[in-house]
Amino acid sequence: MQAAGVTRIVGVDREGALVRGNSYAHEAWRWYAEHTNPEMESGALSDVIEGADIFIGVSGPGVLKRTDIERMAADPIVFAMANPTPEILPEEAEGLVRVMATGRSDYPNQINNVLCFPGLFRGVLDCRASHVTEAMKLAAAQAIADVVSEEELGEHYIIPGVFNPHVAERVKEAVIQAAYASGVARRRVRSTTS
Repeated sequence: MQAAGVTRIVGVDREGALVRGNSYAHEAWRWYAEHTNPEMESGALSDVIEGADIFIGVSGPGVLKRTDIERMAADPIVFAMANPTPEILPEEAEGLVRVMATGRSDYPNQINNVLCFPGLFRGVLDCRASHVTEAMKLAAAQAIADVVSEEELGEHYIIPGVFNPHVAERVKEAVIQAAYASGVARRRVRSTTS
């Protein structure tokens, strides 16, 4: 998210906001605290969510409450991706959110890593990339987003479905082009879309 230009990111675990200078048992938590939360906000999720534009949940069921969403900025976006039960169910957030997404296939806007990986791996393998760069990840994300046309784009359709036949090919092509631009491609590949 930082590579895409997001500057205000506040991570929260069971104990509250991850804050630089605190001691954390997990190395990932320590890194996260050092590289995010620039205003050093502290407190529980319900404290730090005030004014937030987006909630991205990858935790567990029931973590986000309606009262939390009410404290967010106008027209908030909620990605509640815990599976099988998201941080808040779409019907509980109804009327409060502008865009709602979950990791579940029985709701609109399913966020699923299957949209990324077949095309990403195919692109990496085809051009023999020495490693995956941030530019390649961003290119994959943009390619997924670009599958949804302006005419199709709406609050209940911000991301293509997992069975959309165009996703993997577009992600592959975008990843290959980004690998060339990043200088990590070790093999030239003929484009299948040109």
